[in-house]
Amino acid sequence: MTTFEDIKREIPPLIRGLSFDGSLGLIVHTLESGPSALVLPSPSKGDSMKETARKWQALFDEYVKKERVYPATVGVGDLRYGLGTNYDEAVRGEGVSKLPTLPPSLTRSDVVRDKVAVVTGGAQGFGEGMVRSLVEHGAFVYVADLNREGAEKLASELNYDAMITVAKAVEVNVTDEASVQAMMDMVIAEVGGVDLFISNAGVLKAGSVKTMSLKDFAFVTDVDYTGFFICTKFASRTMAIQNIPSESYYTDIVTISSKSGLEGSNKNGAYAGAKFGTIGLTQSFALELVEDNIKVNAVCPGNFLDGPLWSDPKRGLFVQYLETNKVPGAKTIEDVRRAYEAKVPMNRGCTTADVMKAIFYIVEQTYETGQAVPVTGGQVMLN
Repeated sequence: MTTFEDIKREIPPLIRGLSFDGSLGLIVHTLESGPSALVLPSPSKGDSMKETARKWQALFDEYVKKERVYPATVGVGDLRYGLGTNYDEAVRGEGVSKLPTLPPSLTRSDVVRDKVAVVTGGAQGFGEGMVRSLVEHGAFVYVADLNREGAEKLASELNYDAMITVAKAVEVNVTDEASVQAMMDMVIAEVGGVDLFISNAGVLKAGSVKTMSLKDFAFVTDVDYTGFFICTKFASRTMAIQNIPSESYYTDIVTISSKSGLEGSNKNGAYAGAKFGTIGLTQSFALELVEDNIKVNAVCPGNFLDGPLWSDPKRGLFVQYLETNKVPGAKTIEDVRRAYEAKVPMNRGCTTADVMKAIFYIVEQTYETGQAVPVTGGQVMLN
């Protein structure tokens, strides 16, 4: 039995699901108070969420048909929500100037336009590049990172350049359920839901199985493997609610695995094991969540040699691999880099642009889930 108290957290994604089937975006922002252009009835005693959504959908459609515009605000009980085609519009509760329409020609680079995305580990490295690319292609992006200062700096820069709010920072520890739930609660209150969740946060500690401490092994596993589970747990709940009204609202969870999730990695077992594990989770989650039109896929990049994971002068992998003699005969960091570039048939490391092309494909392709997409320059070739 659904009650009003039961679904307070679910109302924003449910309203977002009323407005479209996932092909066009609408921000649903929780307001403190104010009049309502459209009043939706509180759930009737005994109604399921689907039955509530069906009633709300009829009222929403009737309003849009009559007014030829989405309602500026929606009320449910004593709660108020502002709707908008961008974040600032929704916060003001001033209404949508016109009904969103699909562009004349929808190309792969348009597939994230007007969508809400969350990128964990988004303040630096691959994550920062993904955030920038998503904003460039029209998405509203949450920069989710344990490094709050870095996340806020990136979001501020992007908002300044765009002259509207296109990104928000949120501090999160992906290994902590309470932290991830708090992040999703913030996302729900501010924008109503999420269309693309990129589980990118990751760490790496190299070392021989003969000498690596259990503490270091667990640290890598907690972030790279368990963190993906926790993020999927809470993101999928919201995505499933968005799908209830239309039952045709496709959303995406993408984990950034690695080529080390496709083949073993010498003296790097903790990382490779965690990344292999994420692919097992990807396939399992995909089978379960397909009923909610949630696609779950992994992207397996080659080495991002120019990012901090590799190039940090103190903790980067070039330094770690030099110190652990992982590259026989290497005397300098440049020797290590050249050795890794030589492993790639295309003779270079992976870039953010390479990864984004794979993500755009995943979002566009509604007939694929549970896949591990290699982006390795030919270094790893699937059978």
